[in-house]
Amino acid sequence: MRHFRFSKLFAATCCILFLCALRAASVWSQTNAKLVEDAKKEGEVVLYVGLAGEGEAVKAKIQQKYPFLNVKASHIPNRQILSKVLTEARAGKHLVDVIQTLSFGMYTLRTRGTLRRHISSENQFYGKEFKEEGYWTAMYTNPYVVAYNTKLVARERVPKTYEDLLKPEWRGQLLMEVNKPDWFGGMLQIMGREKGLAYMKELAKEKIPVRTGHTLLAQLVAAGEAAIDINIPSHIVENMKQSGAPIDWTAPGPVPGIMSGIGIAANPPHPSAAKLV
Repeated sequence: MRHFRFSKLFAATCCILFLCALRAASVWSQTNAKLVEDAKKEGEVVLYVGLAGEGEAVKAKIQQKYPFLNVKASHIPNRQILSKVLTEARAGKHLVDVIQTLSFGMYTLRTRGTLRRHISSENQFYGKEFKEEGYWTAMYTNPYVVAYNTKLVARERVPKTYEDLLKPEWRGQLLMEVNKPDWFGGMLQIMGREKGLAYMKELAKEKIPVRTGHTLLAQLVAAGEAAIDINIPSHIVENMKQSGAPIDWTAPGPVPGIMSGIGIAANPPHPSAAKLV
């Protein structure tokens, strides 16, 4: 009898959960249908995309799913997208619906009040480390690695630890992107603050040339103008490697990651289309 009662309770619970799920699905379907209808009236959506080459890919995916939207995706370098959005906001110009840039930029935009709070139906599928709840969600994460010229650096000489990069044999052979607060912060997390700051001071003594632009630095390494790039996103190296360039990468320990996020502008001109995207 006890087993029978438990079975009835279990069945009743499953039935209730099933009915709740159906109701939630029905509410979501109705909400989504209303969103689609409103987005059709708006007719377009405007995106600022921070990384080169991604604008067209994002545009194509959105238009494939929502052919009724005129997608305007503008590529704006990550170094400029933050100032552009903030300048427009101060001037009271509400020109953009959706913003995609690096996590540091997304965090800054949120703290300046230029991102709208929105919880999407897919929010539950992202871990807390891949979003700032209600404001932006990661599109992808790419690790910072150490790139090297395969003609100048034999396999047995490839740095196996971060400390190996401080060896005299690499003096004058190193490059790095200096304006990378996310890489710097990530390295301090990996090494610990005290040890990490000490390492950065030693690295500064190497007098590494100041260059900007990961693609440019990768090209310089592939051309043999330097043997090693200390902090470069792995996908840049992979792309050049697949094209036949003499370049490869290594991870001399745990590596920091560069996260790219996406969120809705605080005052989007097309709010329904923005939520739909």
